[in-house]
Amino acid sequence: MGSTSAENSSPEGVGRRDLIKRSAALGLISVPTMSFLSACASGGGDDDNSGDKGTGKTSKDNPFGVKKGGGKLDVVVFKGGYGDEYAKAWEAAFDKKWGTKSAHTGTQEITGKLQPRFNGGNPPDIVDDSGAQQIKLDVLYKSGQLLDLAAVLDAPSIDDPSKKVRDTLIPGTLDPGLQGGKVVSLNYIYTVWGLWYSGKLFKEKGWDVPKTWDDFLAVCKDAKSQGIGGLAHQGKYPYYINVAIMDLIAKKGGLDAMKAIDNLDPKAFVGSDAAQAAVEAIYEIVEKGYLMPGTNGLTHTESQTRWNQYKAAFITCGSWLENEQLKQTPDDFDMKFMPMPNLPDSALPFEAIRAGSGEPFIIPSKAANLPEAKEFMRSMLSKEWSTVFAQKANSLTILKDGVSDGVQLRPGTQSTVEASKAAGDNTFNYLYPNWYSEMGTSIENASNELMSKRIQPKEWLKRAQAAVDKAAKDPESKKNHRD
Repeated sequence: MGSTSAENSSPEGVGRRDLIKRSAALGLISVPTMSFLSACASGGGDDDNSGDKGTGKTSKDNPFGVKKGGGKLDVVVFKGGYGDEYAKAWEAAFDKKWGTKSAHTGTQEITGKLQPRFNGGNPPDIVDDSGAQQIKLDVLYKSGQLLDLAAVLDAPSIDDPSKKVRDTLIPGTLDPGLQGGKVVSLNYIYTVWGLWYSGKLFKEKGWDVPKTWDDFLAVCKDAKSQGIGGLAHQGKYPYYINVAIMDLIAKKGGLDAMKAIDNLDPKAFVGSDAAQAAVEAIYEIVEKGYLMPGTNGLTHTESQTRWNQYKAAFITCGSWLENEQLKQTPDDFDMKFMPMPNLPDSALPFEAIRAGSGEPFIIPSKAANLPEAKEFMRSMLSKEWSTVFAQKANSLTILKDGVSDGVQLRPGTQSTVEASKAAGDNTFNYLYPNWYSEMGTSIENASNELMSKRIQPKEWLKRAQAAVDKAAKDPESKKNHRD
């Protein structure tokens, strides 16, 4: 989901100096991440519009034939946790280089603004299709609206023309953009998901970072005794509590338990010991009253803001959280990321985290300015533009070694870098949210009922499995598989 429901703020690029170094920053993160992902991101088939060249002369420096001067580019960006200042800077650089005239739209109403344009055959040229009002990628793909990005990924890298663009990216980060074996969205931001806490609050209360579920519950219990919620979650958007449930399933049952869900296994949930243990663990938080009061009825920003006010010890989220909460976070809050604590007899170590790429950028197949759109996306995967993103949005991209020396990041982002280094090969990531959006929504709806105590774990498992079984009946599902 990336910054699924991220809102407001554009960061100011402050943080601890020398946090990210050329030799270390994305070096920390470009360990063999998600090495188990089976889908072959180096394939992708033919670009249906590969012959749709511009009127400029093609070369290694201009592989798509962008004509200098007079060209146009229509860019629509989800203005959420990462803001849209980075995109404005990109567009200015692109216009200066190519003499184009870029039109910029920053919005959270992606579906509202763009669905009519897709339906009318006049979509933008490049879109950051994210947020709560994202147009589902599988829906766009099935209706023939997405360009196969193979031509962009196989083009020469701007930084090193001897390499293809795809060979400059962190391993596995293209996989979430796969639909039917083709990369049709570029998930641009390197993201981790898990739990977050205040270093200041933990220090004041004498709490240690819990590595086991029992220790996690002990912190929640102590917090409750002091009038503080144990766990906050973004109740109106149950995607977030599924971060906890799905992390626990993967860590308890290992990669096989995760792949069973992505592969629509008839025992993905019902009959899975890992899934049962995970959902029972989350329900225990509800039963013992460890949820932050009122959290089930709050939006993501409302719940996160109360957490920033020290009304809860933990909250679930992805690594866009820090940017999203800039205005609400006290200066001495000391935001920290941690992996999901382990259930007993977990197959993966505590350090294992869900990590991968988020924030999907797409090029509509019917875009009016395809050469410019392709060149813009190729430029996004240059070190110059990746560094601009790190400076403006306080986050890392999927480009290896993609940040120049001296870029400053905030404490929360620093802690995700450290967590990624500690995880090493022990990272995982689900693909079902992009492959089967209807299934994902059904599981989220079940989680909403669970957190409100309207259903119990056994019924949650039954509903989740029904969603899997329904997705498996779609003939298109056979095109997606992980080994």
